Amino acid sequence: MYLLEFVGEDDGFALREAASRGSGVGLLAPGLGTARGVERAETLAYTRRVCRLVGTCDPGIDAAAALAETTGTDRSGTVAVRCRDVRGLSGVDTQAVERRLGSVLVDRGFGVDLEDPTHTLVALFSDGLAALGWLETGAIRGFAARKPTKKPFFQPGSMAPMDARALANIAGAGPGRRILDPMCGTGGVLVEAGLAGADVVGVDAQRRMVAGSERNLRRYLERGSVVCGDATSLPFADGGFDGVVFDAPYGRQSKVEAGSLEGLVGGALTEARRVGTRAVLVGDRSWAAAAESAGWRVTDRFERPVHASLVRHVHVLA
Repeated sequence: MYLLEFVGEDDGFALREAASRGSGVGLLAPGLGTARGVERAETLAYTRRVCRLVGTCDPGIDAAAALAETTGTDRSGTVAVRCRDVRGLSGVDTQAVERRLGSVLVDRGFGVDLEDPTHTLVALFSDGLAALGWLETGAIRGFAARKPTKKPFFQPGSMAPMDARALANIAGAGPGRRILDPMCGTGGVLVEAGLAGADVVGVDAQRRMVAGSERNLRRYLERGSVVCGDATSLPFADGGFDGVVFDAPYGRQSKVEAGSLEGLVGGALTEARRVGTRAVLVGDRSWAAAAESAGWRVTDRFERPVHASLVRHVHVLA
């Protein structure tokens, strides 16, 4: 069993993303989850790290020390202890926990190396529960270096790369997978899906956006393509993609060149259904009815606040 530490405040969204990489994923406590198996966890956006679960206990130092007495791993290497008060919910003294658990491990014959240990025992404290686990992998972050304003081509309102990565993951991004963004804009989702290992293709109706998206892809990826086209009439064969992700135009901020916004999104959903087997649609409102009319089943919905005047509605479609 694996222990997952989540990032952010929306455990449901983090769980859904983690489920794209693991099996048997469930919530353990606020900010913490478990999974029977996890693959390529380093590409997750909202999972900070994955540990091999030792066990859980009451959120106190004595209980954690007693649990550490039971853990076992290869003593031929060195160890370090890392403690985190997840979201500040437990009020535990993390340094005191690290010292106490470190003493327990030393008494059991482990060598200590705080700089470059062979093994790291992670103690995570949440509301009403603590969990210990041996660190398996941490997510490779780097999102700040790819924030929209640091990219070669930028437009206001571009999605943060952390969110783009999570959406791409939920859509199935990974090695051997083809991911399409039929309204790709600056290419943020394409970049993150490509960095997660997918082959990516973007479409946008504006040639300026196509050129800018191509610039961004060339900066971060070795492959990927963008074409100028209509999201309601895609130039691709049926079933040509494993996943489709798109951020629908926001009615208050975007101009729809022809027809209504409802017609554009409805047509794009129909085409996405033709070319892909799963999709993630983001908008500034619920598009659940339009998705169902296009033949999709809405398996999950999330409301993701961006700022005071914008909440992104995420629809997971199958």
